[in-house]
Amino acid sequence: MPDPSSNAPASPSPTPGRVSARAALALVTADFAELPYPHGDGRPDGPLAWAGYDSARAAATERTGESESVICGTATVAGLPAVLVSFEFRYLGGSLGERAGDRLEVAYAAARERRLPLVSLIATGGSRMQEGMVALRQLQRVAAQSALNRAAGLPQVAVVRDPTTGGGWATLGAGADVVLALPGTQVGFAGSRVRPPDADPAAYTAEGQLAAGAVDAIVAPDRLSARLGHWLRLLTTPATGAPEPPRALGEAAAPATGWQAVRRARSPERPRAEAYLDAYFDSREPISGDRCGGTDDGMLCGVGLRAGRAVAYAAQTGTPTRPAGYRTAARLVRLADRLALPVLTLIDTPGAANDAAAERAGAGAAIADVFAAVAAARVPLTSLVIGEGGSGGALALAAPANTWAAPDSYFSVIAPEAAAAILKRPHADVPALAEELRLRPQDLVELGVVRGVVPA
Repeated sequence: MPDPSSNAPASPSPTPGRVSARAALALVTADFAELPYPHGDGRPDGPLAWAGYDSARAAATERTGESESVICGTATVAGLPAVLVSFEFRYLGGSLGERAGDRLEVAYAAARERRLPLVSLIATGGSRMQEGMVALRQLQRVAAQSALNRAAGLPQVAVVRDPTTGGGWATLGAGADVVLALPGTQVGFAGSRVRPPDADPAAYTAEGQLAAGAVDAIVAPDRLSARLGHWLRLLTTPATGAPEPPRALGEAAAPATGWQAVRRARSPERPRAEAYLDAYFDSREPISGDRCGGTDDGMLCGVGLRAGRAVAYAAQTGTPTRPAGYRTAARLVRLADRLALPVLTLIDTPGAANDAAAERAGAGAAIADVFAAVAAARVPLTSLVIGEGGSGGALALAAPANTWAAPDSYFSVIAPEAAAAILKRPHADVPALAEELRLRPQDLVELGVVRGVVPA
């Protein structure tokens, strides 16, 4: 919807993200080369003949030195080529109109022609009121161009500056593969002048959007070039073939009994996902959130470099996985599949969260989404069970033909305690049930469930 904050004055307390379009470019590159744009149609006062619109644009140009609210071009970021889009908020609130749409179309097309990622440095109040529905329809135009670039397997990264609201957030921002935000930035579909009077202002910040799963990371301006460059390298240098499974970091000997396997996997001293990821990757960047309002600290997702090539990862941390965690993992697998990144998953959960909140959040649908994403993936996947492999909540992340097990892990159709309850057997039978379930790593190899037990 049109957002009156698109013409809002500068904040009395500027955030680090409240900078000009060219100053934002200077944060990430030193060699920006602007693309040629099509000429406007020359209609007096625009498509609505809005009185004073031409004068407002002329004043905005005099104030900013720009002839539109967005500038587009090619550049290198940390040595990597990309197409860059940067918004000038001082030009009519960085609002989107027909000529801005023309420029964005040029940028997306240039990214496709040159096989380059597209980076948007966004600061916008939404659609331009002086162009009415013609301006609003630019959002469909941007969405169509974005879809073409996704289909071409090209990454899109958004850097959210202050403010980012309205359709600019709902297309270039929230629709990007990876969303970075400068600290303290105003982010939300509703601008400050159209929110309900009782709205919590914290919900409309970069920090609030990070907590809600809509932003992947908040990055300080002096770190933006390095982090953005790192992301571009991760998204454009995929490894080839299936990732090799990590080496075991804990116990090296196979468990003697099923109950010993369970006890080892549940030990608080056992290495967890963070330790495995740190040992496996030379560097990595996280993605955060399911883009549906949720996050789960028990699911670590992102992309890492190993021997100079990129591998995507989704790793459980030993807690019951919540619906937001599964949705984040599904998002990660689909992103990796589109960008030809092989995927490593680390399995470690007693099972999916099954409390009332998880059920209300769609636990079954979220798990189904991961099963579907893994089944449909065209890129190779490798999985390693590093701890507890609890039922379908663990199996959802398992590569169907390339799952391995660490010596201090188990994988079972159900936890032994739950099996005893279902079978109406006394608690004293739990250790014996662990044996009957054949859940030890070596049992899983014999059953053909995993390919092998990884060495230390």
